[in-house]
Amino acid sequence: MMNPDWHDFLLAQGAVPGPVPGSITAFGDPAGERTAASASAVLCDLSHLGVLGFSGDDAQVFLQGQLTCDVREVTLAASRPGALCTPKGRALATFRLWQDGTGYRMQLPAARLEAVRKRLSMYVLRSKVKVSDCSDDTVRLGVAGPQAALRVAEVLGLAEDALSVAGSIASAGAVQVLCLGGMRFELVVPGAGSERLWGALAQTARPAGEPAWRWASLVAGDALLHEATQDQFVPQMLDLDLTGGIGFSKGCYTGQEIVARTQYLGRLKQRLYLGHLDQPLATEADLPAPGTALYSRDMDGQSSGMVVESALAPAGGIDLLAVVRIESAAACPVHVGSLDGPVLEALAPAHPASAGDSRDEPG
Repeated sequence: MMNPDWHDFLLAQGAVPGPVPGSITAFGDPAGERTAASASAVLCDLSHLGVLGFSGDDAQVFLQGQLTCDVREVTLAASRPGALCTPKGRALATFRLWQDGTGYRMQLPAARLEAVRKRLSMYVLRSKVKVSDCSDDTVRLGVAGPQAALRVAEVLGLAEDALSVAGSIASAGAVQVLCLGGMRFELVVPGAGSERLWGALAQTARPAGEPAWRWASLVAGDALLHEATQDQFVPQMLDLDLTGGIGFSKGCYTGQEIVARTQYLGRLKQRLYLGHLDQPLATEADLPAPGTALYSRDMDGQSSGMVVESALAPAGGIDLLAVVRIESAAACPVHVGSLDGPVLEALAPAHPASAGDSRDEPG
């Protein structure tokens, strides 16, 4: 749940609450907010994302044995994406991990937080680690768009160069700025300064709801998993090997054997792709849900992929992030929902380094 005082503040700024607790649908003009996300800059509350905290003497060692990313690379100056996997190497959750003055922080969809907390807590045993929900310890603001770096730098008194490296963390007093890549920045703010900072940023970055942030994250190839998509993909299908989310020299962790075999011995059949549905009058109700199956003629009725996330596109229609069979994406129209469903157009690898990848999935 969102901090009540912060919730009241956002309502006073014109926020429209979303159907999910802690989410903001819009600030009065969803279409204009989407346009700003693609053309200038938007300012978003990120309370729809939850945060787990890990503190204690054994926190690093504990997380190193559970997560795909190399936790040794996660510092006060650097964050990493990553996944929590099953013993069979399938991703149960994806996240962003960073440090603050009290320990490690893991951000993921709020709806997944409690399940992940319970699972990780099972493995604490005698380790000196405390796992807790610290979603309300800070206010988290997202700034996205072509002018986002300039707007953040101006307000916080930083040089734009300090915000140029994806994965880096800049500091401005007590505020941490996570540089997420794809023209997106997350500001982690102590509660006492959040209203003042929102007001300053809102002078040049347009306040926007969760859908605008979701679109900006989607086109950046940031694949967050939901309940319907957990346990469906090995991490490489989500391009985590291309974005610093898998540490191949870190040693053992849950699912490591399968992840390593996929990288070095196996052949990967599916990768992460961006696509578009040409539905100019689409609304949020028309969005394909995460987990929606994709189909193509070359698969004899079997699924050729799955929707990871979707959002209304600024210029109309729907943009999708999906895991798709590489051969199907290259050779066939890919349909959403059924072989008679709409065709996924402008299909392209979510991260350029995956273009032309011909490895196939093991087994």
